[in-house]
Amino acid sequence: MEKITEQPSLYNDLEKKSVEELTSGLISEYKKIALAVEAAKPQLDRLLNAVVEKVKAGGRMIYLGAGTGGRLSVLDVLELPTTFGMEDDTICAVLAGGIDKLILALEEKEDDTEESWQMLTEKGVSSRDIVVGISASGTTPFVLSGLKNCRENGITTCCIVNNPGSPIAEVSDYPVEVITGPEFVTGSTRMKAGTSQKMVFDMISTTVWIQMGRVLDNRMVNVQLINRKITDRAVRILMDKSDIRDYDQAHTFLLEQGSVANALKTLHQNGGIRK
Repeated sequence: MEKITEQPSLYNDLEKKSVEELTSGLISEYKKIALAVEAAKPQLDRLLNAVVEKVKAGGRMIYLGAGTGGRLSVLDVLELPTTFGMEDDTICAVLAGGIDKLILALEEKEDDTEESWQMLTEKGVSSRDIVVGISASGTTPFVLSGLKNCRENGITTCCIVNNPGSPIAEVSDYPVEVITGPEFVTGSTRMKAGTSQKMVFDMISTTVWIQMGRVLDNRMVNVQLINRKITDRAVRILMDKSDIRDYDQAHTFLLEQGSVANALKTLHQNGGIRK
């Protein structure tokens, strides 16, 4: 396979460039990321349809990663209970070295070929689930071994990689290859590759939860009411989607019901006007 992510940067003598020259070069490279994601859309659509099918059937989507990509997947998962009211580990992550070590750079853990399957089995992974491996290079041993074990046990496999024709893609039922090209700093895949992965994570989690009915129109009606800003937003959503016009009344009713979705359901059942 060709490791495009390891090819020399298109920019030389970086240490001699001014701040303005560096940021211009970086912006030029970052503009390419969305185009790379768009080129992978057919693969991403297939992956997403498979994930939605599994989740609707009661299964889980489990990210499996190491390094930057693995850490970014954890950050995406952490946002889901707040944003979409995810109550359990329907979408969860397995990180090389453990999620409790998230803030540590345990890059050596990506070479472990036994830990990934052990961690997956501890999560109770089964054929009901779908496992998404994350690896910029497409060769990370932690991810590759985990996906191989999944396949041997009848578990659907997917991947998000940044090189074409990788070993990890070969063991994935639904590979997504986002070819972001050489990095601005040669080989530093935390940059374009990592940013593309974050975009894909956003697209996956957002699409899944919209498909699961956790969004009404374009509103986060299942958001957890954990602070003033979010609660205020939820109150205004409730007022916009119902006949309640008094802010304090909407606020009290929302807190009683626990979410905008619950409040609207109660109003609908009781004959309240719902837009």
